[in-house]
Amino acid sequence: MTFAARLTTSARLLTATLGLTLTAGLSMITAGTASADTGEGEQVMLKGATTASYYWDDASGRAGDTGLPASGKPMQKGLAASPSWPLMTEGYVLYKGRKAPFFVGDRGPGIPSNRGIMLDLDAKTFADLTGGEFNADTLGVDGNGGKGHIKVTYVITKWGKGVGKKNHPVPFETRAWSKKDRNPAEPVMLATSAKAEPRDENKSGKAETEKATPKTDAVKTRNVASTSNTGEAGGIFSGFALGGLLIAAGGAYAGRHILCERLSVKRS
Repeated sequence: MTFAARLTTSARLLTATLGLTLTAGLSMITAGTASADTGEGEQVMLKGATTASYYWDDASGRAGDTGLPASGKPMQKGLAASPSWPLMTEGYVLYKGRKAPFFVGDRGPGIPSNRGIMLDLDAKTFADLTGGEFNADTLGVDGNGGKGHIKVTYVITKWGKGVGKKNHPVPFETRAWSKKDRNPAEPVMLATSAKAEPRDENKSGKAETEKATPKTDAVKTRNVASTSNTGEAGGIFSGFALGGLLIAAGGAYAGRHILCERLSVKRS
């Protein structure tokens, strides 16, 4: 093979390498982004399902509330009450394709937790999930077809450091919220994104229209509000993959350009 032929072959190989590098790099970035968006491969503390109600505790007494939330701070969107999880626990709920973050800032529901209602979301979050609107006058949710209870999937991303049960929720009357959990649930890996959410129906198959039971628990403890972050690992991975792709593509292009110039000189 002549020198010119070898240069031509090398240029073609570099061109092919450039194409393969671009294809592989784009595939890696797409995979990383998809993982960040869907939560695929995300390690979490706990995943389960329960019935959620809602409340808005503004200390006015209008909705049967007993005072400010356990943190002592004004009620806010994203603050939820749990009958057993530690305060400061963070996570999110999924309902019919919608996702909403929460942190445990209060205790409750009380008596309703005996019937399997293990999460009390704030009214604004509940409105977002059910397609309704928060009513500042009644502290309720309007325009969602009368929904007061919904079946949700919950995902815990970070446990609070205080007392409380670090596992699937149990009724308030068990007083698990007051005990240090020395045998928490093992972390789990989400293999796939949770797309199929529990239907908002009761045992008879009819839509649930029961209004949320007002929160009556008087137990108050301290809490620091915080929110969870998701998808950071996927974003970092995508950034590294893009940087590597650009470097590889630039090197392949430069090599091909030099070879082509040498081939032109040789032929002339």
